[in-house]
Amino acid sequence: MKSIILYLLLLLSVSSASAKLVSLEGKVIDGQTNESLPGALITIPDLKVSVVTNGSGQFEFKNIPEKGKFLVEIRYIGYRTQIETIDFSLKTPLLFKLFPSIIEAKEIVITGTAFSSDNRKNSTSVSSLNKDQLINRPSSNLIDALAKIPGVSQVTTGAGISKPVIRGLSYNRVLTLVDGVKQEGQQWGDEHGMEVDQYSAERVEILRGAASLLYGSDALGGVINVLDALPSPEGQIRGELLSSYQSNNGLSGSSAMLQGNSNGFVWRARGSVKSAYSYNAPGGRIANTGFNETNFSGQVGLHKKWGYAHLNLSSFKNNIGLPDFSRNADGKFEDEDGEVLSDKQLKDRTLFLPFQDIRHYKVALNSHLLFESGRLRTTLAYQNNQRRELEDDRINPSLFFDLKTYSSDFKYYFNENNGWEPVIGLSGSLQDNKNRAEELLIPDYNSSEVGLFAYAKKSWNSSTFNVGARFDNRSITAEEMSEDGSPKFNNFTNNFSNLSGALGFTKEFTDHFNFKANLGSAFRSPNIAELSSDGVHEGTFRYEVGNNNLNPENSYYGDFAFEFNNNVLSASIGAFNNHINNYIYNRQLNNESIIIDSETLPVYRFVQDNANLSGVELGFTLHPAELIHFENSFSYTKGVNRATSKALPFIPAAVLRNEIRLEPQFKNGLKGTYFSLALDNVFNQKRIDVFETATEGYTLVNLAMGTTFKLKNQPLRLNISANNLFDKAYYDHLSRFKPGRLDEGDATAGYYNQGRNISVGLYLPFVFK
Repeated sequence: MKSIILYLLLLLSVSSASAKLVSLEGKVIDGQTNESLPGALITIPDLKVSVVTNGSGQFEFKNIPEKGKFLVEIRYIGYRTQIETIDFSLKTPLLFKLFPSIIEAKEIVITGTAFSSDNRKNSTSVSSLNKDQLINRPSSNLIDALAKIPGVSQVTTGAGISKPVIRGLSYNRVLTLVDGVKQEGQQWGDEHGMEVDQYSAERVEILRGAASLLYGSDALGGVINVLDALPSPEGQIRGELLSSYQSNNGLSGSSAMLQGNSNGFVWRARGSVKSAYSYNAPGGRIANTGFNETNFSGQVGLHKKWGYAHLNLSSFKNNIGLPDFSRNADGKFEDEDGEVLSDKQLKDRTLFLPFQDIRHYKVALNSHLLFESGRLRTTLAYQNNQRRELEDDRINPSLFFDLKTYSSDFKYYFNENNGWEPVIGLSGSLQDNKNRAEELLIPDYNSSEVGLFAYAKKSWNSSTFNVGARFDNRSITAEEMSEDGSPKFNNFTNNFSNLSGALGFTKEFTDHFNFKANLGSAFRSPNIAELSSDGVHEGTFRYEVGNNNLNPENSYYGDFAFEFNNNVLSASIGAFNNHINNYIYNRQLNNESIIIDSETLPVYRFVQDNANLSGVELGFTLHPAELIHFENSFSYTKGVNRATSKALPFIPAAVLRNEIRLEPQFKNGLKGTYFSLALDNVFNQKRIDVFETATEGYTLVNLAMGTTFKLKNQPLRLNISANNLFDKAYYDHLSRFKPGRLDEGDATAGYYNQGRNISVGLYLPFVFK
């Protein structure tokens, strides 16, 4: 925390070496009629500034650099998004011509890669969801909202816990960024979700494929990049109110945000709450699957001649029930005394024991300094993740991990020279984890990590080429510990180093047809659980044993995609292959078991084999008329253990999604109205490891509608949906409640996924000048 304050003071003293400031004016018009477009949004993502055109279609950016080339994004509803690179040194008024389009824009600026760029000129396979798309998808958490993107799925523990899966990889192989900070929250755990306020996300980018070049270890499978709202335009106070309710488990969520900008001083405050009781599945409610979440966050920052600096603070708290009740012969849940739990008890928002108490606190300083020779982006952060599991009473946890993480990231972007854009980077982190309860699953440990990378991008008129290399070193030291007077963990120190590289290429054949491809290597060092686990804790139903001698995973990957977009059609086809040496997973060897508190549990040990993951991702959207929108996607992943020629465990099933949406235009003030019918067609998954059980395919029918109307000159969005309309009984293959995974000793025991769920949501953004 002290280092963040000192760095903030340093920023205030560098003005003599930084860029001069000017204003930038322009106008946005219809490219066919030359009429002004009032209300168009113009954004400079790298500077985190935006303005809205006035009634004459004119805009003005104040206090921006005198020199430099920056991407500018221009958006207007019903028009094709335009992205241009503007040379600020020209000092001429800008004129942007937008053209009508009835299909949703595919042109977006991607910020989670080395350079902010138009997605068509970015070789990485990236999908993006904006605020409107997120609130139009009823979900219990952020990952649940992302899981409909091709190549993305989720490991679920009921309705309250979701872990992202990208192209068959999850846990410490998928990295989550929240406004530039790598989220650190014991990602190795089966039932450890993501500690992020889903309502705070203004936009989410999903980078599919290895991203170790930029982010080091843990980005082997991909990156979830969560972006908060940009600061308000100069002189504005704006905010939002959001509220929703879901019938299945009574999930009620509300969030309020207010932000402002006065002469370059920006601020933001947000509070969010969510609460749910046990979810309902065909056959009855699943006991103790509710959750209660409370989040607060804030930001203060400066936009001055040296660039900008934002200080972000957040507090996340979530209590999540862990189902640990037996069923009687009638399928009813009973407590320890054999009493049947009533429907009133199952709908009580007070959780039964056991449950998790998760708290995550974060302080982060993001800055962007502008110099004559280039730009420096920095992130300094402190995180404290506290994970308690309460089993016997509500005060004294049986398990308590206290993880502190200090991290830094520096990237220097040199000015473009003859089409080349170089960047160099340095990142590091320090971690300290302590057990603060009697039960031990992993030892106390500390770790350090440092990474250096160099990257360059070359641009031509219709092509780009990028190349980069990175060196990483990670060290982890675990302490010798005892439990109940008996030795539990031995002390050890492991050091892992790796050199990785990447190549990328894009080609725009026409304004509508483009190609992108990547080749590279990546790595992941073993996490603390894989190295040293020795125990069982609530929610896993098995005893896990680590291995101090594990080697890092090494990945050699390639992917490509063809994309076509015009005013009525959007289509894409992509494929990937990821060859991973020393792939780490756990399995039961020779039916090994152990007796714990008179209960026999299977023993799973972490082992390594070489593996290969490959797959395809398809998308097809047709908008033949302004009224009709027909969207389809398909994704398939195949995982093979190259040592045994059998399937890798926990690979998601193939899925085909179809949606037809009617978007009528009304003259009574209603805007953005739609009616939707969607099918989720999930195929059976019979390619399984020896200790898994197969999962049957299923089809879910979903309905939705939404519209926006004016409430005292402010737009109020209403969304209503019905998921799993026909109350289909099904098991998702990655659900931890499916048969064979819920109870290792009884392959027939399982809890169905959620049944029918009716959702109602309201969203009110507002602006004060």
